[in-house]
Amino acid sequence: MTVNLSKGQAISLQKGDGGALTAVRMGLGWQAARRRGLFGSRTREVDLDASAVLFAEKNPVDVVFFRHLVSDDGSVQHTGDNLVGGAGQGGDDEAIVVDLARLPVHVDQIVFTVNSFTGQTFAEVQNAFCRLVDETNGQELARYSLDGGEAASGDRDTAGADWRRATAQIMAKVHRAGTGWRMTAIGQPANGRTFQDLMPAILPHL
Repeated sequence: MTVNLSKGQAISLQKGDGGALTAVRMGLGWQAARRRGLFGSRTREVDLDASAVLFAEKNPVDVVFFRHLVSDDGSVQHTGDNLVGGAGQGGDDEAIVVDLARLPVHVDQIVFTVNSFTGQTFAEVQNAFCRLVDETNGQELARYSLDGGEAASGDRDTAGADWRRATAQIMAKVHRAGTGWRMTAIGQPANGRTFQDLMPAILPHL
């Protein structure tokens, strides 16, 4: 059963039988919003990018994104860059697979971000989401909408811009909790074309 996450909500990452997860996939999907113009409806392609930043005691130690598709230790892999979105017809347009069992012991948090590389704001995006899937059986565990809930109702980032004017979002983090893992939905609007631009916005959530 899928959990629809709200901002700040945390869930334990366990299988339905109570066993520990060994591999998860963070999927990202989106479509360019249709706009009415002088010559009818039109869309402008939107290139959203998913990234995963690996932390050890609040220090970034590795990152997986479209220019570095596999972490240095091989435990985190990006499935590839999608430049326009909507290819999955509601499925994942980009995904990052995390082999939790292979993660180095010093890595204690992975933060997932999404940014508009082409610079459009989320006002030009529709049906956007991120979801967490048990990679071993394809079961969806949790889903977080980029264009709904608290964020869409006027949440504001530290720069004072409202959510619909943001070009990026700190989506969620997977972090160690005892011998297992937990996922927390962050949903923090930010601005930037790459994960490097988002680092100041990431740090307060570690």
